[in-house]
Amino acid sequence: MYKDKSICVVVPAYNEATQISKVIQTMPEYVDKIVVIDDASVDQTVDIVRAEMKKSEKVHLITHPTNQWVGGAIATSYKWARDNEKDSAITRRN
Repeated sequence: MYKDKSICVVVPAYNEATQISKVIQTMPEYVDKIVVIDDASVDQTVDIVRAEMKKSEKVHLITHPTNQWVGGAIATSYKWARDNEKDSAITRRN
């Protein structure tokens, strides 16, 4: 929460196994939800995000069955933020 507004950070991810934990773990405390959009990664990105989800209820994972590139991932995450009544959505790229 920041100034009584819910904050959602959207993280498009494609083969980010080496960086995704650090991205999640370094989010500011005022971030209410971290929505990772896995864009059909072929590495361990999804497994790592699922492990982070066990540590924090803030983390949410959406997976694309096929790669939709960063634009598709951002569109998916903004729709999620809208449908889940977040006041703002901010994109963070690795």
